[in-house]
Amino acid sequence: METTKFEIVSAKSNIDWTGKKVTGAHNGTINIKEGEFLLNDGQLTEGKVIIDTSTIKILDIADSATNAQFAGHLASDDFFSIEKFPTSTFSITAAKQLSSGRYHLEGDLTIKGITHLAELESEVESNGETFTLAGKLIVDRTLYGIKFRSGNFFKDLGDTLIYNDFELDVNITAKIATTELSKN
Repeated sequence: METTKFEIVSAKSNIDWTGKKVTGAHNGTINIKEGEFLLNDGQLTEGKVIIDTSTIKILDIADSATNAQFAGHLASDDFFSIEKFPTSTFSITAAKQLSSGRYHLEGDLTIKGITHLAELESEVESNGETFTLAGKLIVDRTLYGIKFRSGNFFKDLGDTLIYNDFELDVNITAKIATTELSKN
């Protein structure tokens, strides 16, 4: 069996996020700090992605003062508690190939020190030297203690309600690190 390790190239990887509320949505980006994937005989089997939550950017608010205020609120304990939890992680615990280049991934998503099972379908491609993964992860923020303006916890929010689910569009590029042959 041949095991190939790929290390994430942070500069070529990113996450686009979208959070929705009754009156619209906000969107932005988050950087990927580091991570790796393992392929056994060309099949994805393991992986870990470390997300740098301190890099959350808001793209849809042009006014710099409003943007900075919103970014500060996302960094606060109402949302991601970035000072206490500067990273979040996704560790793949199961990878099932659905078809050529398409996988159903299950893993442990940890945000604010709280871990829950998360699932996503992803497009995966490997040419031997480079590995890419793209997929959309839907996250229920309330599972991670992010309750601000959630209808599950607060009543009569009207048009200030923020929906519980937010989306992470993940696009990762990784480069080959090592290849090992094992005898089984």
